[in-house]
Amino acid sequence: MEPSSDIQAFRTVLAASKSVVILAGAGLSVASGIQTYRGSGGLWMVQYTRRDVGCDENGDAEAFQANPAVVWRFYSDRRTICYNALPNPAHHAIASMCLPATRARVLPSATSVPLVITQNFDGLSPRALDALAPVFTPAEFKDAQDRLVEMHAIDNNFARGGGPLVRALDPGSAGAEGDISVEALPRCGGTAWGGSNRYGRCGGLLRPAVVWFGEVPEGQGEIARTLNWADMLIVVGTSSLVYPAAGYAKTVKARGGKVVVFNTERSKGDEDADFLFLGPCEQTLPEVLDV
Repeated sequence: MEPSSDIQAFRTVLAASKSVVILAGAGLSVASGIQTYRGSGGLWMVQYTRRDVGCDENGDAEAFQANPAVVWRFYSDRRTICYNALPNPAHHAIASMCLPATRARVLPSATSVPLVITQNFDGLSPRALDALAPVFTPAEFKDAQDRLVEMHAIDNNFARGGGPLVRALDPGSAGAEGDISVEALPRCGGTAWGGSNRYGRCGGLLRPAVVWFGEVPEGQGEIARTLNWADMLIVVGTSSLVYPAAGYAKTVKARGGKVVVFNTERSKGDEDADFLFLGPCEQTLPEVLDV
């Protein structure tokens, strides 16, 4: 059966939901100027699998072992783009769902703050939540922060800081356009490392603080526990192709929950959707959620 696009019917189901999970993908940040990976014209399909970027469908780890400089340069560029981007209305709509006043109006039956899972490492979801900090009490804000999982950002650390980590990765340097020696790449202990392994600083080569294909994403224990009791999963801007996130909808459906999809175009994830709202999520999400 085709999923419904009835906004009022969706709001009625949402209002009756006790445990809501929101899963966001790369499409959430398109309006912030951050390119998707797997969508039409995405980085993975157009750029990242090209030979000059140094990666193929086997993923990042193999590419990093073969040519760490090329992979570091790719992620350094992404890091700068993420740092300079700003949260868009879709990020703010999701963040507002954690506000007690919004929950009382939109989620009156909910027993907890929605669990927000983002597959993005751009840092825009926590920044949208930070913008609402003055509206929360300290305890409420801590609860909202604890319910935000950046599953592909290790220690929520990738998009912090806007400049290149080392001089060789500066877009204006000669190294950024040509070969970069491994010795010039980010290392444990930084550029000032003097050979001592005190305080856990070994001088070894560092890797970008993101989860790569084939690795276990962050927060899977909390996600699994919450999905087992969720009666609504809201999926925003993802192609639903990459596991484990691609399997979350089936977990919720198996327990009788509802799945709602916000996307710009039809995707594989629609097969599990009870509701489907197509269009730019920075427009559809605030309108349909009424936030």
